[in-house]
Amino acid sequence: MIKKLNAPVLLISSAMLLSAPAMAYEAGDILMRVGTASVNPEKTSDDIDQVAGQAVKANDNTQLGISATYMITDQIGVEVLGATPFTHDITAKAGTLGAPGADIGEIKHLPPTISAQYYFLDKTSAVQPYVGGGINITVFFDEKAGKDAKALGYDELSLDNSVGLAVQAGVDYSINEDMFVNASAMYAKIGTTATLKGTAGELNVDYDLDPMVYRVNFGYKF
Repeated sequence: MIKKLNAPVLLISSAMLLSAPAMAYEAGDILMRVGTASVNPEKTSDDIDQVAGQAVKANDNTQLGISATYMITDQIGVEVLGATPFTHDITAKAGTLGAPGADIGEIKHLPPTISAQYYFLDKTSAVQPYVGGGINITVFFDEKAGKDAKALGYDELSLDNSVGLAVQAGVDYSINEDMFVNASAMYAKIGTTATLKGTAGELNVDYDLDPMVYRVNFGYKF
């Protein structure tokens, strides 16, 4: 599914109209960004074991995000993105696992992402919009079956790890020669198979989480 890279990038758009000191981006610079990272996954999985109309969903979660971009040239950089572990509640949409909202489980994941970035404007511009693309690696861990799943005889939950493409758009706005603020949006292709096991047997569901990741950051140029 194609999604728009939208809202957080607009958070500092009004600032672009103001004057600001130039902050030159040059080959060899390292750009550190630290702030909030909000993961907003797709709200509905595929059908459970291909049973029509019976699915699960995951909620949104916000954590501390941190990234470092190494500028290979004045306009091209390579970013490594990380975050504190994201936690998502998995609940039933309807059907096999109980009424909508039934507690199916809780999972944590880390989604490190490596991207190439292109900065459009002259290196001395106070405003630095950019786009990027790369690879997302999502590692799931500490999966726990929820109370409603356990009541149905499923006491073990596991999710397969994922490797997929990621695209992003963002903008930096300089405060002074070294500091800046940033907002960005990223779409990551994350697909997994969730498995519930227990005395009741085994249930599988394919879930394309495919989240939008919104970030608002403070940045520093080294």
